[in-house]
Amino acid sequence: MPPFHNLDDNPTLALQRDFQLMEHLDHLGFDEAWIGEHHSGGLEIIASPELFIAEAAARTKRIRFGTGVVSMPFHHPFMIAERIIQLDHQLRGRLMFGAGAGSLATDVYSLGLEQTEIRAKTDEALDLVLRLMKGEVVSKTTDQYVLREARAQLRPFTRPHPELTIASTGTPSGPRAAGKYNGGLLTLGIAAKPGTDFLGDTWRHWSEACAEYGNTPDRSRWRIAGPVHIAETREQARKDVHYGIRDWMKYLRLSPAFKAFAPDIGEKTPDEMIDAFLETGTAVIGTPDDLIAHIEKLWERSGGFGCWLDLTPNWADFAQKKRSYELIANHVVPHFQEMNAGRQQSFDWAEGKREELYAARVEGVNREIAKWERKSAQ
Repeated sequence: MPPFHNLDDNPTLALQRDFQLMEHLDHLGFDEAWIGEHHSGGLEIIASPELFIAEAAARTKRIRFGTGVVSMPFHHPFMIAERIIQLDHQLRGRLMFGAGAGSLATDVYSLGLEQTEIRAKTDEALDLVLRLMKGEVVSKTTDQYVLREARAQLRPFTRPHPELTIASTGTPSGPRAAGKYNGGLLTLGIAAKPGTDFLGDTWRHWSEACAEYGNTPDRSRWRIAGPVHIAETREQARKDVHYGIRDWMKYLRLSPAFKAFAPDIGEKTPDEMIDAFLETGTAVIGTPDDLIAHIEKLWERSGGFGCWLDLTPNWADFAQKKRSYELIANHVVPHFQEMNAGRQQSFDWAEGKREELYAARVEGVNREIAKWERKSAQ
């Protein structure tokens, strides 16, 4: 979750709802939540995923948290390493370290960086952070920062470091970094350009980089994210989404990473925006069965992946958003984790034995009745 919030939301209360949502997801049994870093545009208001995660982890019991992601060119590598190591200890292994270049062009511009250099800076910073986490003493001078015999005071709680995942938003740099540093991959599905084999290309770049650096790509470490809202019926889901679809679509078109995908909303009604968005094939606004079909389609197109993530757009109000996750937990998760396979097999077996066992039961009851009738007659 970035997360997104409408421009007229009270930001203080919005953050509190985000924490409440983490507690709700933990209660429902969701596996993990990823918190983004953003600094402009108005809708994504969490500037430090580490600060948010520290509070959210204290409120929850088992759900894991990932930085989704730390924008590497925005920070001194030494400070990134120090913060992630400390947070790993605070969470006692529930932390995942997500890294990337930063997807918002306005963030890059505000910090005086150039789009043409942020990916190289990400690679450079990630190398230094991982070396520091492994206990190396690092000296490095760049045009952006200096490290002089820098060393982390602590080793991570998780050895050699928290699970590493690299963001992938449409260029080869993300999957290539995942291959180079033996990380997992977090692919933003809405970054797919129409008419391209985005998922196939992502896997190819990842595999090629792994081969180049002596690592092995692991589909179980591939996460694919996309926006979803679920209700009991498609009609109700569409009605719920009227709440926030316009602000979200307007915001999406601000980002060069997503502008090519986001339909031009112009004077469109909410339902017309929903139709235009669904035509891209990157989102679900419907029922649990619609989400199941969508994930299965992604599975076929990608060749398989380990985790599907909801991008958590602020499409519906808070009560409807929580209900969406309840429906996912109750109907979608059991389908893919085959939670009820044994129950269904047992039911089918019992149904198949029904006539045979009913007849045996009737015979047993009749014999018992007859036995007691004979005793009574004596």
